[in-house]
Amino acid sequence: MGGPSTEYEVSLMSGGVVIKNLNKNKYDVAPVTITKDKKWIIPHHKKTVDVGTAMTWMQGWVDVVFIALHGKYGEDGTVQGLFDFAEITYTGSGVLASALAMDKVKTNDLLMSHKLKVPAYVEVTFHEWRKDHPAYVDRVGKKIGFPCVVKPNNGGSSVGVAIIKKQTELSKAISNAFRFDTRVMVQAFVAGDEVTCAVLDEGPAHGPVALPPTQIIPKTATFFDYKAKYTKGASEEVTPPRLPTTIIKKIQNIAVQTHAIIGCKGFSRTDMMVRGNDIFVLEINTIPGMTETSLYPQAAAVAGILLPDLLDRIINAAFKKRVI
Repeated sequence: MGGPSTEYEVSLMSGGVVIKNLNKNKYDVAPVTITKDKKWIIPHHKKTVDVGTAMTWMQGWVDVVFIALHGKYGEDGTVQGLFDFAEITYTGSGVLASALAMDKVKTNDLLMSHKLKVPAYVEVTFHEWRKDHPAYVDRVGKKIGFPCVVKPNNGGSSVGVAIIKKQTELSKAISNAFRFDTRVMVQAFVAGDEVTCAVLDEGPAHGPVALPPTQIIPKTATFFDYKAKYTKGASEEVTPPRLPTTIIKKIQNIAVQTHAIIGCKGFSRTDMMVRGNDIFVLEINTIPGMTETSLYPQAAAVAGILLPDLLDRIINAAFKKRVI
């Protein structure tokens, strides 16, 4: 937990909830925190250590790593590659799926190739923006229109995301998004019901299964932003959604499809917008939050899976990833 990304605090909250809810009769829990400057704090060491020392310790003592490391470095395939190289078992998706899911443009490209609906989008790189940003403002206006959504391409927890209602606001929003990444995605705003659907994937013998979806109704914001996500009472979260059964089934099918297309393992959560009979995929999260307000544990609870059991299943799935 922890790490150098903008989601450091959220990661610590997720990690704390995981530690609290792991079955102490079954697991000997060893909390590992990565600082913002990428130093590792491991049990029984009185000071921070480098990656090599941490890996050596893990190889000698750890059976499985539960990754609660959100954002860049933890969710983009970086730490997964490190554990693969050290032959350390870990929860969740591997390098490729993690990297793909973190890259919003690549995810959209791939989902579109499989005939899933995504909002229209334009990618803007920092180099192109500096070279001729008026041209990109004009391009967005013509291709996407307004309102639109500006997002850092690699990121989570809605950090750097803004809904833009008119063209004069666009330059400022894109410039702000470049604070968090060198690539920005501008996406058409889809009015409708915002939903998310968790998927639990317990290995090849079971296959991915969708949990009950959740409908998200922000109370204090215009969209499901950072504050709405992590402040108790800031959003109304309805599981299952107040939607027709046929739409709920379609949401679940799309979540499982997205999980499979990206190549996810263990667990994932796909965010979508529902407009009539059309469902648009917004993004997929390969390490969903596990905080007290997080959506994945809420969906599991409605499905009758309490958090200790959910964590147990995710851990067991980690060992099955290598089994054919």
